[in-house]
Amino acid sequence: QVQLVESGGGLVQTGDSLRLSCAAAGRTFKNYAVGWFRQAPGREREFVADISWNGVSADYVDSVKGRFTISRNDEKQMVYLQMNSLKPEDTAVYYCAADGSPFGATVRWINFSSWGQGTQVTVSS
Repeated sequence: QVQLVESGGGLVQTGDSLRLSCAAAGRTFKNYAVGWFRQAPGREREFVADISWNGVSADYVDSVKGRFTISRNDEKQMVYLQMNSLKPEDTAVYYCAADGSPFGATVRWINFSSWGQGTQVTVSS
């Protein structure tokens, strides 16, 4: 798996926006699908969004559709998660992860064995 570093989290109020960033560390993730996952206290980690290796397709969990947008900039080796209209239920640690095989369309169903440190997003009501 590609090692990734998340950043951009913070404490915001309901309705605010944040942009999370995911940087490849030590290896390119060009040609690999990348996704965002989150884990709230006391809950299992869940899929949030992903983007295909070429940026053509993206998928979102229903609860964030219309509010979150995933994008990638392979030249900068970055994947972003733009989060608008944040809600308290979006509070979680957010993680990114990349497919271990190239040219994939989704990472949603991959059982990742390791994760980075993540970035905390806290939305106050």
